[in-house]
Amino acid sequence: MPTVREASYDLFRSLGMTTVFGNPGSTELPMLADFPDDFRYVLALQEAVAVGVADGYAQASGRPALVNLHTTPGVGNAMGAIANAQANKSPVVVTAGQQVRAMMTMQALLTNADATALPRPLVKWSFEVPRAADVPAALARAYHIAATPPRGPVFVSVPMDDWAAEADPTSTAGALGRNLTYRRVPDPAALREVADRLAAASNPALVAGGEVAAGGDWAGAVALADRARLTVYDAPTEGRAGFPQDHPAYRGRLAPAIAALAHQLSTHDFVLVAGAPTFKYYPYIPGDYLAAGTNLVLITDDVDEAARAVTGDALLGDPAAALAALADLVPESGRAPLEARPAAPQPDRSALTAATVFAELARALPPDAVVVNESPSNLTAFHQHYPVRQPGGYYFSAGGGLGFGLSAAVGVQLAQPARRVVAVVGDGSAQYAITALWTAAAYGIPITVVVLRNREYGILKWFGNLLQVKGAPGLDLPGLDHVALAAGYGVPASRPGTADDLAEALHRALATDGPELIEIDLAAE
Repeated sequence: MPTVREASYDLFRSLGMTTVFGNPGSTELPMLADFPDDFRYVLALQEAVAVGVADGYAQASGRPALVNLHTTPGVGNAMGAIANAQANKSPVVVTAGQQVRAMMTMQALLTNADATALPRPLVKWSFEVPRAADVPAALARAYHIAATPPRGPVFVSVPMDDWAAEADPTSTAGALGRNLTYRRVPDPAALREVADRLAAASNPALVAGGEVAAGGDWAGAVALADRARLTVYDAPTEGRAGFPQDHPAYRGRLAPAIAALAHQLSTHDFVLVAGAPTFKYYPYIPGDYLAAGTNLVLITDDVDEAARAVTGDALLGDPAAALAALADLVPESGRAPLEARPAAPQPDRSALTAATVFAELARALPPDAVVVNESPSNLTAFHQHYPVRQPGGYYFSAGGGLGFGLSAAVGVQLAQPARRVVAVVGDGSAQYAITALWTAAAYGIPITVVVLRNREYGILKWFGNLLQVKGAPGLDLPGLDHVALAAGYGVPASRPGTADDLAEALHRALATDGPELIEIDLAAE
């Protein structure tokens, strides 16, 4: 009779989950005993980084990723990263150790007193197995819940003595070899109605969200935009690009403020939003949600997202599939195709401003490169000078919490070894996941890390001005030296002083087979 541990690893194999991310503690050692040769363990030095790496891996691979954390302290350390995974709709299966069953009632050291409550409300499903023999079945259920739209993290707590128990052959056999089809086909009649409204509109627009990218390509979105002559925007605060940003119809990102967003869409009589909430706002700038005469339809695979929408109609279904179907249904528009926006002026190379850095990145990176961005105060400059041209070419945390960028870049590179991955992080953001440098060095993961040093939490100073907050402490970051930090973790690093030096540093970093860090002292713009 196989043990729970043996049956669980058989399950993981059948699901393609042979990479485990984690930071082990004593309650996790029984799971990791006799670790199989055909599995890979990716060690992070802190649990939030482990979840962040898994988040990037899950998004870039399109499959659930497996994380193993250490009972209460480990799950507590990882909560911010789990919140990011929830916002990113990342299918991350989080497992955590628990004290042996014989000592849980007495609440011995390392007992998670209320294991399922701790990660709520950040996970889709939280479970502690009532019977050791059913651990494999619970893990299979967790996998399918994480992978089912709307995708997201799940949590399973496993007492440490369960792994050596005998598995239930009946429940284990039922869990192995099951196939679930996750894509929800939109209602054909509802799609026909949307197609008719698109055809009847005088100036329709498409707002593309990150879940369009999660479908694997932009073909349906591009085909619909071309056929119906749509103006296309990115949804605000999205973690992925849902449309090629060098397409003539593309007009940039929507503002995440109520009044400003309504103004941006005010010239459109019909707006189709696909794969994003309507809308994710911050900061609060009140106004009408839409201008008079602007109608909206949301296509989402998230029931809650449809229910909580503040305006417009909603259609449930896979966003990418719906756009492809609409491209077949809508008649070709007689309107002239949009002309591409004028390119942003090339920045002055005499100073290393954020704009100069991103222009150099655009010149240096291959077309299929991936940029993971966590430099919030420089996001506008990034999108002005670095258009995302291919699916999966851009990641940003949709949740607003820091620590995603550096760790997720490691996971994206592991999932996409044929593409070059660059993490662009602010000097403040980098500190939340700085130990990810060790993981990159230890496993020879060839990410390039570009740290933009402005010696402050620039985005908070921007918000301070907006909110008319003066005299707030803790917004300056003097004394950070990322070249020295990188050396301590075994990562080669440099600090270029000119645009030519930066171009040379990028060329060198992109040609290496390991990680490299480039720190840039930003000049004021």
